[in-house]
Amino acid sequence: MSIPVQVNILARLLAGEFDNGEQARENPAWFVHIHLWHRPLPISIDGDLALFAEQAPALKLQQPYRQRVLVLKLGEVSPLCVEYKAFREPEKFKGAGANPQLLESLTVEDLEDLPGCVLEVSDREGVFVAEPPEGAKCCFQYDGKTRQVVLGFEASAGRFRSRDRGVDPETGRGLWGALMGAYDFQKMQAYEV
Repeated sequence: MSIPVQVNILARLLAGEFDNGEQARENPAWFVHIHLWHRPLPISIDGDLALFAEQAPALKLQQPYRQRVLVLKLGEVSPLCVEYKAFREPEKFKGAGANPQLLESLTVEDLEDLPGCVLEVSDREGVFVAEPPEGAKCCFQYDGKTRQVVLGFEASAGRFRSRDRGVDPETGRGLWGALMGAYDFQKMQAYEV
């Protein structure tokens, strides 16, 4: 599979194990210490490169959450885009950040589309900035309720800044995540793409 140059650069920036320990120590009231994994998938999604993403509290790595897949592709409006997908059975792949062998059985049928969960990515002098298109709403069902997340990130050499935050779909009020600014992760280990 031939991967476009910009997609490959973004994938190399994203692929790895990250930690925001420094930020959490400096501002513990607003930032929980989190470990984050972006693992390249052993399969492509519609011919596009994809990464498994998962995070866990640094003090409870055995309790990971927020499993998702990021599909990196050429965009229609912007040069690049990231399309998010969810797992039909998240428990089946829970812990794959630390145990990537759990991803070996993954098939495209294990994933479901998340309408509105797409980011447009631009390269701003070596910093890839991913933002939702104007008016986009990323919603999903969880525990029988509609949940909304506002997605966004910046990726550069050795650093990943997540602006993901959950919001009330009725009021737009922030509920969790990057409410006081981006979560600032440092890359602890790079993964081969």
